[in-house]
Amino acid sequence: MAVTINDVAKLSGVSKRTVSRVINRSPSVGEATRERVLKIIHDLNFSPDKQARGLASSRSYLLGLIYDNPDALYIDQVQRGALDVCSELGYELVVHPCQSKAIDFIADCLSFISRSKLDGVIILPPVSENKALAAAICQAGCHYIRLASVDLDDHQNTVVCDERSAMKEMATHLVSLGHKDIGFISGPHYFKSSMERMEGFVSALEECGVNISSNRIIEGRNSYESGIVCAEQLLSGPVKPTAIVANNDEMAAGALRVAHNLKLSVPDQLSVAGFDDNILASRIIPSLTTICRPVENMASLAVQKLINMSQSDDSMPLKLTKAITPVLICRESTGKRTEN
Repeated sequence: MAVTINDVAKLSGVSKRTVSRVINRSPSVGEATRERVLKIIHDLNFSPDKQARGLASSRSYLLGLIYDNPDALYIDQVQRGALDVCSELGYELVVHPCQSKAIDFIADCLSFISRSKLDGVIILPPVSENKALAAAICQAGCHYIRLASVDLDDHQNTVVCDERSAMKEMATHLVSLGHKDIGFISGPHYFKSSMERMEGFVSALEECGVNISSNRIIEGRNSYESGIVCAEQLLSGPVKPTAIVANNDEMAAGALRVAHNLKLSVPDQLSVAGFDDNILASRIIPSLTTICRPVENMASLAVQKLINMSQSDDSMPLKLTKAITPVLICRESTGKRTEN
């Protein structure tokens, strides 16, 4: 016979309501009571029925993930981080790839939220930069968290990654290696994250006394193919940069391909660096110097904030407001500048 919440309540010496509060991690339950109930739940191997749980609490225990990002490795990292917390707290994750340039983009996202009866939704960049979408979701009465590179919203609605400071660290690293002629492959300029990274990099170079000319900055599309095109342009002249930094690892990999085609030794003749530290960065040859953006941690933090918001409990303040700080990972693709 299946174990019920009544069995847990009886053996714990508490009401069903208290057991429900323990299951839902309500802060209104005393620690001693919580531990006693959790022990009974563990001993009985009790697993609450999600549908009944949702009916009792007016919540679906479903969270959504909205994205329009071609980087499958990034999406995988986000899902891993989100699912770690969802599985621990009894939530499910529903994903929704969208077309952010479609005419019915916002209506499509609202339809996804409505038909899935979501308790909250995580919005990934670059879609997270869309103010109209955030406003529409808020108007629909759904909780949301935006992952972003800058403060786009109230702290409770965002998880921010300080990408500008990270690119400053990258610039300082290359200058310390003696590089003065540096090329930069940016992401699309209409994305705030692209501008944050580019401006952080360029301003740090200027602080170090290194000026980067406009013809050394090429706008890419954040794809491997565009990295190839941009790197070919940067390396086509008689005087070549001694280092190239790309807005992401995909384009940096494209730059490595061009260096190989031109028989340029990396890092002896050309240093190459990226941003993201996706799984391929440490596996390609040479391994890629990059900025590690702790995507899984960001996604986990986003889920924690969403669940706190969906509890609708004033006694549970949203304290999870700190910015995430990326770190520089130095590998084989960058080295000291050699004299030509």
